[in-house]
Amino acid sequence: MSIRVLPDHLVNQIAAGEVIERPASVVKELVENALDAGARLIEIDIEAGGAKLIRVADDGGGIAPAELALALCRHATSKIASMEDLESVRSLGFRGEALPSIASVSRLTLASRQAGTSLGHRVEASSGGVSVPQPEAMRPGTRVEAWDLFYNVPARRKFLKAERTEFGHIEDWVRSLALARTDVEFRLSHNGKAQLPIRPAHSGERQRLRAVLGPEFAERALEIDVEGAGARLRGWVGLPTDARSQADQQYFYVNGRLVRDRLIAHAVRQAYADVLFHGRHPAFVLHLALEPARVDVNVHPAKHEVRFRDGRTVHDMIYRSLHEALAGTRAGGVVATPMPAPEVEGAADATPAPVGSYRQVPLHWPQAAQPLASYRALYAVTDAAAAAPVHPETEVPPLGYALAQLHGVFILAESAAGLVLVDMHAAHERITYERLKSALDASGATHSQALLVPVQIAVSAREADLAEQAGQRFEALGFDVARAGPESISVRRVPSALADLDIEALVRDVLADLREHGESARIEETRNELLATLACHASVRANRRLSLPEMNALLRDMEATERSGQCNHGRPTWVQLDKAALDRLFLRGR
Repeated sequence: MSIRVLPDHLVNQIAAGEVIERPASVVKELVENALDAGARLIEIDIEAGGAKLIRVADDGGGIAPAELALALCRHATSKIASMEDLESVRSLGFRGEALPSIASVSRLTLASRQAGTSLGHRVEASSGGVSVPQPEAMRPGTRVEAWDLFYNVPARRKFLKAERTEFGHIEDWVRSLALARTDVEFRLSHNGKAQLPIRPAHSGERQRLRAVLGPEFAERALEIDVEGAGARLRGWVGLPTDARSQADQQYFYVNGRLVRDRLIAHAVRQAYADVLFHGRHPAFVLHLALEPARVDVNVHPAKHEVRFRDGRTVHDMIYRSLHEALAGTRAGGVVATPMPAPEVEGAADATPAPVGSYRQVPLHWPQAAQPLASYRALYAVTDAAAAAPVHPETEVPPLGYALAQLHGVFILAESAAGLVLVDMHAAHERITYERLKSALDASGATHSQALLVPVQIAVSAREADLAEQAGQRFEALGFDVARAGPESISVRRVPSALADLDIEALVRDVLADLREHGESARIEETRNELLATLACHASVRANRRLSLPEMNALLRDMEATERSGQCNHGRPTWVQLDKAALDRLFLRGR
């Protein structure tokens, strides 16, 4: 078969196959163009899920009448002019393929009016042809209408989902753009009905979070703002206890562009590894800003993926920032040292001993304390609960003071805010686990033992190179890994705590991480899994009766321990019913 040059219309349809996957892809390209044009108001009208009509109108800078037809030509753009521009892209859309690709699979109308002119102009494109610009009365800005998407590509049209499904993808994409540009107003309608008005966030970015993701995420998420190594990471991460069943609230932006990147996903997953319940997904909105020359956004036709010049630095920055933010979460929402415990008779100081080693001794509370009424509650509440104190709000620790145990599993405590319920085993498990990790880290040494018979592992030549290069890293973790041939390695020494595990599988996983991400936390994660098991067995069990001093010691330890808001498996360790919630339960004030 002879070689021929494809006609422009067919070339555009091929490009459309890469860029235009569904109606949401059209919305993405058009709205990104509007943002690049400086728009502050973007109106999006959808009919039949986008299959019948997609209309995007903005108040941006507009297009000159003589350039309207040019805008529909392939590789025509105002955003790059040289190789230097391509290596340092600062705009969202820059390929110059979106409009001609959309025009090749729809009946497209492009109208625009520049500021300072009295009229706008309109062109129509269909089946590869573009009409002569015609004057049109319109407000300043640009309007693009794409009618009958895929009308001339029936095979593509058959793959469109139900109307509601396609509109759902559009709505999700608009929400993601709204999180990136809090200064822009977005209006979205479907079949003539307003669906998503999002006003500019004049009172701060949390206002936009509340509008897009709901008040619970906006109020509870941890704020992050870290700078270093020529980059800045800021945004919000959800608490582990607010994790979701799907990864549907994960937004990561690089220089304002929403991306899906395996390196980023790995860093986030690693940061949450110690606190997330199995099968759950964290929620986050994170913005990474760095010099455009340090990131390649031209690796995917739809620009969903990026490639970092120094991926390991970016990975470490994301991991450490999130890891430290999550480590700072403590039960009661405090990060400071615990408040002083009540005076204990017979103790040299007021520092509580570890839970489980307390002597049951009487407490002497400050003179200001007033005893609670000694009503005997239902749920086998002990008489000792009657002695629990009530302090002025300024003196009450975040988790309050213990009242009693419930069913041998929960601790009831009175806080300044209301009622606190603590799962005593889950809470003590986290405290013990963090202490074991701290003790092991503080020792500064990893105990290892020699294998009687070295483990020989057949690997690829690339993996053997990696093992050789990472020899010191393995050694610092207690391993002795050496190259034994062109495609084999030998393991002669392993950490004592991991000696009974599948060493070959562990080393292979580490090498896979090093090959993919340039870093690995497999060994640390495996060590932590063992410590978590030890912590579980060493923690107080259900149906064990604790004295009031023991219960209060547990509450103070929770306030002082990192990540104590959830157990090692990601379950919450405590919940609180504030006074307003209690009033609602009993219909007080109604």
